[in-house]
Amino acid sequence: MLKTQLRKDFDTGNFKIGASVIKQFLWYFIDIFFFKSRLMPVSSVLIFLLKLFGAKIGKEVRIKPGIHIKYPWKLEVGDYSWLADCYIDNLDEVKIGKNCCISQQAVLITGNHNYKSTNFNLITAPIILEDGAWIGAAAKVCPGVTLHNHSVLTLGSIATKNLMPYAIYQGNPAVKIKDRSIKE
Repeated sequence: MLKTQLRKDFDTGNFKIGASVIKQFLWYFIDIFFFKSRLMPVSSVLIFLLKLFGAKIGKEVRIKPGIHIKYPWKLEVGDYSWLADCYIDNLDEVKIGKNCCISQQAVLITGNHNYKSTNFNLITAPIILEDGAWIGAAAKVCPGVTLHNHSVLTLGSIATKNLMPYAIYQGNPAVKIKDRSIKE
């Protein structure tokens, strides 16, 4: 039986950082001082910095202090979306539509390792939140998952597969528990 052989030169597959070493270095310090430190409570300043580093951000987006974004140049956020102090580990693209909400301590992970490979190769896949999707507090979204229009991932749940439109999902792994009806 083969054994795992972890080495520093493992296969990173399709992963590309997508930025110069200088840009990565600068982002590291901007992230620490303005985002992780929670010293900057003003959303417009955080948005300005994210855009400066290549994020595509729509109008009237709200970003809360304490948010973690691994690579802003791989982030797209649509109009009127809200991002609380969540954790976005975007080794691959993360696309967030309009009117989406990512609640406190939610986690979006676009990368993982191939446990079937002897050298534990890196695997990445994008995460997409279509318009009106909502990720509840402390919920987690796995690589390659799409939350379709107006779907909801409830508090503490883990999305390992795509969520259907206008549906509410709960649990680990998350399963549909009911349809979402939106009233005015």
